[in-house]
Amino acid sequence: MDLRLTGRHALVCGASQGLGRATAFELAELGASVTLLSRSADALIALAAELPATRPGQTHSHVAVDMLDTAALARAIGEVVKNHAVHVLVNNSGGPPPGPVWSAEPEAFLTAYRQHVIAAQVITHACLPGMREARYGRIVNIISTSVKEPIPNLGVSNTTRAAMAGWAKTLAAEVAPDGITVNNVLPGYTRTPRLEALVKASVDAGRTPEEVERGLLASVPAARFGEPAEIAAMIAFLASPVAGYVNGTSISVDGGRTRGLN
Repeated sequence: MDLRLTGRHALVCGASQGLGRATAFELAELGASVTLLSRSADALIALAAELPATRPGQTHSHVAVDMLDTAALARAIGEVVKNHAVHVLVNNSGGPPPGPVWSAEPEAFLTAYRQHVIAAQVITHACLPGMREARYGRIVNIISTSVKEPIPNLGVSNTTRAAMAGWAKTLAAEVAPDGITVNNVLPGYTRTPRLEALVKASVDAGRTPEEVERGLLASVPAARFGEPAEIAAMIAFLASPVAGYVNGTSISVDGGRTRGLN
């Protein structure tokens, strides 16, 4: 099975921690040169130095930019692709704060939409010419199982993630003739700073962390939380040559928590 990404360039968003960080390591292990993107320059510099670089020509770099600053993001990605075409794009950004949808302010939706859908559109638009020229492109969006089953008390996130899934499905059909695939990975409860924040928000409501975690795990047949590396492994597979006929899908990596058949 050909999983090698030697000679390919990957851009990983939200790379400073959690799923983005784990994904950067997996892609680098497969031989890709990785550009790391997040707001935290110091964290990215340290991570770039940690990534394996064992293949000929394999180098790693970083770009520090806020995905909410659309103009700055467009400029930064323009510089990235000017120097080196991107063949693998991992769209990933932090989730909106928890809360019911009925009480969310309109600005919360606008902020989340800009951080996720608009940012993904800006980055993808810049990367597509290089992918088309290479006849090789893998766009993988880290979203959420909420696109299949909305998660209680994540109103803004559920809404925004669904928009991302619709965007991705539409794009997948448009770019498929160019040798480009677009897929979504839907993580379940995974040990990341995002999960820690959600647990803490519930603790503030009067439960202990242990009680919150037990409540979450009650819905997971695997009876444990996922590890970032397990999500990253699926992303790496979708980024690889062997996954060239997998397109327009949303794949749950959640220990069996999502109950739907599709």
